[in-house]
Amino acid sequence: MSDELREECGVFGIWGDMESALKAYWGTFSMQHRGQESAGIAVLDRGDISVHKGMGLMTEALQVETEVLRPGHAALGHVRYSTSGESSLVNAQPLLMRTRFGSLALAHNGNLVNAAELREQLAQSGSIFQGTSDSEVLAHILAKSTEEHLFEALLASLPKLKGGFAFAVLSREGLFAARDPHGIRPLVLGRTPDGGTVIASETCALDTTKANWLRDVEPGELVAINDQGMSFQPFISQDDQPRRALCSFETIYFARPDSQIDGQSTHLSRRQLGRRLAVEAPAEADVVIGVPDSSLPAAMGYAEAAGLPFDFGLVKNRYIARTFIAPNQSARESSVQQKLSAVHEVVAGKRVVLVDDSLVRGTTVRRLVSLLRQAGAQEVHMRIASPPYREPCHYGIDTSRAGELAARSMSLDELRISVGADSLAYLSLQGLEAGLGPQGWCMACFGAGYPVPLPVPMKPDKEGIQFVKTPDIS
Repeated sequence: MSDELREECGVFGIWGDMESALKAYWGTFSMQHRGQESAGIAVLDRGDISVHKGMGLMTEALQVETEVLRPGHAALGHVRYSTSGESSLVNAQPLLMRTRFGSLALAHNGNLVNAAELREQLAQSGSIFQGTSDSEVLAHILAKSTEEHLFEALLASLPKLKGGFAFAVLSREGLFAARDPHGIRPLVLGRTPDGGTVIASETCALDTTKANWLRDVEPGELVAINDQGMSFQPFISQDDQPRRALCSFETIYFARPDSQIDGQSTHLSRRQLGRRLAVEAPAEADVVIGVPDSSLPAAMGYAEAAGLPFDFGLVKNRYIARTFIAPNQSARESSVQQKLSAVHEVVAGKRVVLVDDSLVRGTTVRRLVSLLRQAGAQEVHMRIASPPYREPCHYGIDTSRAGELAARSMSLDELRISVGADSLAYLSLQGLEAGLGPQGWCMACFGAGYPVPLPVPMKPDKEGIQFVKTPDIS
């Protein structure tokens, strides 16, 4: 992503494999692109759970030499970017909680739109929160459950959560996984050659651990994995099953190109979006280039459909972390300058089509257009393989403030002038829907409506804190 769109998190769990710690390390590492602020692994050994975690990349937070020696038959890994809660070690996951069910390790991908209200209700009833992450809410709801077993407690607790989420909980009773009723966040199941069962945010983690894909966790479904096998139970009424709404940005940008999202190849889907973009927004040009790495398949598809050569006009320094991880805008822009450079021989004297997967704030796109002009590009035609990003996301992408979205505050021509391009065009919403397929997608950021209704703010209290009306969770 070249426009500071911030990722959510990656979850990896494994049960029934005596190399669980090592496989959790590599499975979680394979999803490093989903979060680079912190990483951690919880390991279950003879009924006891231990957690190792730290700030930074997986290789900075944990040492593989240590993990390979940790005994245990089950593990839970997590990489995080803080879409909710500050960036600090106390919010790093997995979270380790001591409850009447015994020790629990919890990992979460996504965002709860009713987290603030639930925290307030829980705090008023005596719960003490250690961090500021919304992931901790589920642990406290579970702790207050009157159910005898953790599986039943989860079935009773999960319906109280609103938003986009994929949760995994590790305990001595088993490994549990759940996906929100709309399926906004992805979650898949796999089986290792040694008989272990795996859950992961992306199929690339299954490939890394040599696990075979079994199926996706269904929206609104709770999965229990233990030594007796697997069981599946919906935690919402089948009569109330909402429409499927998988986050379209999982395919547009987040997922690795070798992953499958909802049974579809991410790489091929992106190429299809590029082909549709070329039909909708042609340009008189000499060469097509893409923004490394997520936009390259779309650029290839654009070049195919337009009958133009595709080339690598921008080179990425792979030792620079993703720019959206930097803590402030100044740091992100400085990182961009070190991260990408233009290939003069590819773009000099050429009319260039620059394909990117999306345009959110516009700051990085401006820098890229400038890089190409400095390298001698005669013209730069900006093409975006998704519709204008006009609405903030509340389900796990850090664009919750509408004022930071460029397409919301500027007209198309104003935005073109702002980024310095000779022309600018987006894929239409209809083109995106046709390119992604009929499975059911969340496209709220493109103005297609929010699948989960957002809380209605009440009048701020004397300290300026807003609370909303929600059902009592006690």
